[in-house]
Amino acid sequence: MTGERMKKNCRSILIAFGTAALFCMPVTAPAQDLKQSIYQVGTLKPVDSVLKVRVGERAPDFTLRAVSGGTVSLKDYAGKKNVMISFVPAAWTPVCSDQWPGYNIVQEEFERLNTVLIGISVDNVPTLHAWTRAMGSLWFPVLSDFWPHGKVADTYGVLRSDGTSERAIFIIDTQGIIRSIDVHDINARPPLEDIIGELEKLNK
Repeated sequence: MTGERMKKNCRSILIAFGTAALFCMPVTAPAQDLKQSIYQVGTLKPVDSVLKVRVGERAPDFTLRAVSGGTVSLKDYAGKKNVMISFVPAAWTPVCSDQWPGYNIVQEEFERLNTVLIGISVDNVPTLHAWTRAMGSLWFPVLSDFWPHGKVADTYGVLRSDGTSERAIFIIDTQGIIRSIDVHDINARPPLEDIIGELEKLNK
């Protein structure tokens, strides 16, 4: 794919991203039902944590329970796939409920770029199960960092003082090295074009 074509694709993705949650809702859980269940947290302090890892360092391994059953470890992908970890603050909150369904529309881009996406929240498995079912089918594993509470978020340095995590993106190459970190404004979604751009760099 040429750079110009990739840019056009990203622009199209960004246009669709704002309404992705609507398009990803199953018939049994219309967008309006989810919207009524969302907890309005209001504006939060953009960053309330101190990073404990840096670009160029080996990403700390972890093993967490998956909503779909069993466990997932970062080391499962060593030597095979790039990994993008998406930490989100909490289930049933507005921005998070738009962000993860939006990644459904770029699944093919992740596959093209040999990258697996892992979603992590400090919520427990039952809460994440109900929330992800309400959002619709997600193609990537959703993991619970509930107990010990926020241990993985804390290891990476994105656990906030209120017990939630930052809205953060970590991009890790096939050798387990952190190549990009975005501890984002917790009140906004990380731009898709920035994510795709970072993943493109890993494949040059």
